[in-house]
Amino acid sequence: MVAKNLQDTTTLHNGVKMPWFGLGVFKVEEGPDLVNAVKTAIKHGYRSIDTAAIYGNEEGVGQGIREGLKEAGISREELFVTSKVWNDDLGYESTLAAYETSLKKLGLDYLDLYLIHWPVEGKYKDAWRALESLYKDGRVKAIGMSNFQIHHLEDLMKDAEVKPMINQVECHPRLTQKDLKSFCQEHGIQLEAWSPLMQGQLLDNPELKEIANKHDKSIAQIILRWDLQNGIVTIPKSTKEHRIVENASIFDFELTAEDMEQIDSLNQDHRVGPDPDNFDF
Repeated sequence: MVAKNLQDTTTLHNGVKMPWFGLGVFKVEEGPDLVNAVKTAIKHGYRSIDTAAIYGNEEGVGQGIREGLKEAGISREELFVTSKVWNDDLGYESTLAAYETSLKKLGLDYLDLYLIHWPVEGKYKDAWRALESLYKDGRVKAIGMSNFQIHHLEDLMKDAEVKPMINQVECHPRLTQKDLKSFCQEHGIQLEAWSPLMQGQLLDNPELKEIANKHDKSIAQIILRWDLQNGIVTIPKSTKEHRIVENASIFDFELTAEDMEQIDSLNQDHRVGPDPDNFDF
């Protein structure tokens, strides 16, 4: 099913409903711009906010959430909030402590989704046990990972008691992640895209421009629509109100099968972020 509006959700394998579309805040520094971006997103109907401990902006995100909920007159339960445990904190006790720190900074009682940020060898299994504990104790609604390749998922699931609900990875028309998506689908793990617009590097692509002109949409809207029609949750980042609104204005048109194939054909397995098989942080 393709999302029909901004508040449409996908049901994760544990029954939790997660919005298909959300706001990412990677590299948005603490301060009024961040608080306003979160408030603006909520005001315009976004119901999913994604942050991480390493972004160093959980406090501002929390403030934006509190102010945004109040202004929109909606409850905390109507919002889906994600954060991630950083590599330095991967370990059973240290991951549990990192979760409490994130909650405190965000000023929340629980998270909807908590992710292991990177598959640090020899560490992610202990961290996963901690996430399983938090999940079983009802402290978090869903758990998953970010940047895990197929072999990382296979390795983790050999010992896992709880199957991951989400795998959030770099995904855009130059990195379509087809094999990983098939694997996740097969195992009931929802794929989510970070950096869906390739950090702006695709916004002058001629092939995408042609499709955008045909639908009278922006290139960003074409890419985000392509995510949704591929069954991928997406979280574009922006701090500008007009862009936050524009990014989400993708429910009034549909890409054709031909458009979808044309976008798929742009794949070059090209990353703008680190390689999950070869990172040193």
